[in-house]
Amino acid sequence: MRITRLLAASVVFAGALLSQTFAGAGLTGGVSSSEEGPMEGVLVSAKKAGSVITTTVVTDEKGRYAFPRGRLEAGPYLVTVRAVGYEADKPVTVSVMAEHAAAADLTLHKTQNLAAQITNAEWMLSIPTDDKQKAFLLNCVQFHTLERILRSKHTPEEFLIVMERMGTYANQSFPNHIQKRLAMRLLEERGDQLQKTRQRQADFLAAYNQSHGNWSYDFKTLPRPKGSNTRVIVTEYDLPRRTIEPHDVVLDPEGNVWYSNFGEQAAGKMDPKTGAITEYSLPVQKPGSPTGELGLELDHDGNLWFGMSFQASISKLDRKTGLFQTWKPPADYNKEMTQINMAAPQSSHVDGKVWSQNNGFAVIHRYNIASGETETFAPFKDTKEGENHNIYDVIPDAHNNAYFTDFANEHIGRLDAKTGEVKLFQTPTKGSAPRRGQMDTEGRLWFGEYKGNRIGLFDTKTEKMQEWEAPSPWSAPYDATMDKTGHVWTGSMTTDRIIRLDPKTGKMDEYLLPRSTNIRRVFVDDRGPTPVLWIGNNHGASIVKVEPLN
Repeated sequence: MRITRLLAASVVFAGALLSQTFAGAGLTGGVSSSEEGPMEGVLVSAKKAGSVITTTVVTDEKGRYAFPRGRLEAGPYLVTVRAVGYEADKPVTVSVMAEHAAAADLTLHKTQNLAAQITNAEWMLSIPTDDKQKAFLLNCVQFHTLERILRSKHTPEEFLIVMERMGTYANQSFPNHIQKRLAMRLLEERGDQLQKTRQRQADFLAAYNQSHGNWSYDFKTLPRPKGSNTRVIVTEYDLPRRTIEPHDVVLDPEGNVWYSNFGEQAAGKMDPKTGAITEYSLPVQKPGSPTGELGLELDHDGNLWFGMSFQASISKLDRKTGLFQTWKPPADYNKEMTQINMAAPQSSHVDGKVWSQNNGFAVIHRYNIASGETETFAPFKDTKEGENHNIYDVIPDAHNNAYFTDFANEHIGRLDAKTGEVKLFQTPTKGSAPRRGQMDTEGRLWFGEYKGNRIGLFDTKTEKMQEWEAPSPWSAPYDATMDKTGHVWTGSMTTDRIIRLDPKTGKMDEYLLPRSTNIRRVFVDDRGPTPVLWIGNNHGASIVKVEPLN
């Protein structure tokens, strides 16, 4: 490893920044190993001592990386890498100066602990059984990594104890913050069936963890980024507490970054220049129930609306006054199992009404903002016995009709705002589990198909569906949104990758993130010349900005 300083005026470089040429760099160098020589697709991260901001670039086909000088202030930086199967030979600290460029060549060696590096998707790829048997693991990654399970030495009997305990946890629980449910929905109705399912899953997990010694199977890894997938800058902002779960991230009209906190009764605003955080306490509506917010949306005036989950209400934060208002569902739908995850105010300026779902009852509520009156719609009231439906997201169109996703099956629904008529549309992939979605400027609904491993499109005018399969198996897209250039974005809870789709050609870019990143909602900032993606690392207490360079 060498560290040199070069005059900024003499530095002209490309590499991971092939789409641009810079007059100078804050930090540049090469990455290599004895096994491969120069290594393409290695993520190189730099974090200044005492800072909450980490900047990451990716090596090009010649193994070169470069940080634009404007991204790195002067000072000492810890430089780290991500390259599955490899580790850096030793810790690297580099001094970056304002007037000169720094350089650091990094040498990697094969890791002795590959299991600590692989993603949830790679664990699922590695388990040597058919996809149907291991599909239930997609439920586990909402709470913790699969490594946590598969490193254990639990027997089937011990796994049953763990499952019974975790069955009492609320959805927003994760290892840093556990919350208990007040109501055990459906357990009594399907107790025998649930126990059989748990036994089958416990047997499965004990067959592939370390209860019989070391793993009996080889690890399968996804390839490192190549070509256009290396042309990206990633900026990660650490949040002040490990218990913060930034579920949804949005930008207001002034460019402030806001997040909903999935597990705590406080939302946050971040200054994207400094990473400084201001927190806002949301009013507690149901003392003793799990706290936290899930969905976060902006209304026409740029005010923020939250789905308060087990606090069973929706809440509006007026950005000018800093005050909250809340609306509750009718008493008949406000029980212990009530879970209001989404508030949908995007078109409330049309008729003064805001939509939400109610996960405890598979219904949709509509709130009159001025009067406080609430209407309730039951799209699946005529459901056949044995069918299961789950209204996950509600997305209004420009006329404030409500579209919704049926996560338990494969439906996109439409609820007419004037007549209350409901129509259901089936995705081409059976059991696709459409999860979250967003309307584009043409009134088309883009959504993630969590179990279908696809991005979905529903054209609300033609009532036609289209799908695009994710490039990596087990990507499990959660949400989808289109930017002003026509590209569509989604993120994964399992691969630590962002996907950008060009619907015209079907080409997909995948941008690997520098560490384990449990991605939920995706938000694109279209204000600048180039779209920028913002996400929350729901289990990693950070906010992430992704800037493609092509």
